[in-house]
Amino acid sequence: MMLDLKQIAAVLLASASVAHAAVQGFDISHYQANATESTTYTDPSFSSHYTGATNAGFIRGGYHFAVPNDSSGAAQAKYFLAHGGGWSNDGITLPGMLDIEYNPYGATCYGLSASQMASWISDFVNTYKSSTGRYPMIYTTADWWNTCTGNSKSFTECPLVLARYSSSVGTIPGGWLYQSFWQNSDSYTYEKDALVHNEVHGVHGEIVHLAQYFDLSYSPGDSPRC
Repeated sequence: MMLDLKQIAAVLLASASVAHAAVQGFDISHYQANATESTTYTDPSFSSHYTGATNAGFIRGGYHFAVPNDSSGAAQAKYFLAHGGGWSNDGITLPGMLDIEYNPYGATCYGLSASQMASWISDFVNTYKSSTGRYPMIYTTADWWNTCTGNSKSFTECPLVLARYSSSVGTIPGGWLYQSFWQNSDSYTYEKDALVHNEVHGVHGEIVHLAQYFDLSYSPGDSPRC
């Protein structure tokens, strides 16, 4: 999953020309995806990928892979912010994304109870929001969210990036009314690389709105609200 996410950022790097051409997925390995992990890792290619995405005219943003048993949510949010995960009011920067999912290093829920996990996420979210004025996006699966947060409904202000490899999005977890992005596959046949077929809730116009605005009262089709 962690490696797949370096490719799924296709949807986070969608440009107007790509969206209007209805391309279902494209290789983002030469663009930005992963920024940081825990408080110890920074993707050495992040800067060049981010610059390349900017120069190509893409709407783009970084993500942080959470390791909740390493350090506090606040500490990891600050590390993310200090290494490329911030937000700029420039119309082309998406809010940073918290990748919170299955633990590749051990216990699924990182040894935390559901209440402890929800508190950790809250610590990250509040720290990010305090610094940028924006809620971070949250990437997760319904299964992990239900298992490890007890299906917490405390984070609906954060745009949801939902991973579910299926022909339908399934049940949306955590009180969210809809997913802002849906990763429905970890592969898509196009040229030589594995691509991701993503469904965007509202397509390109909503990606632009997400880069510029997001609050709990905003729904696709509404006029954007600050």
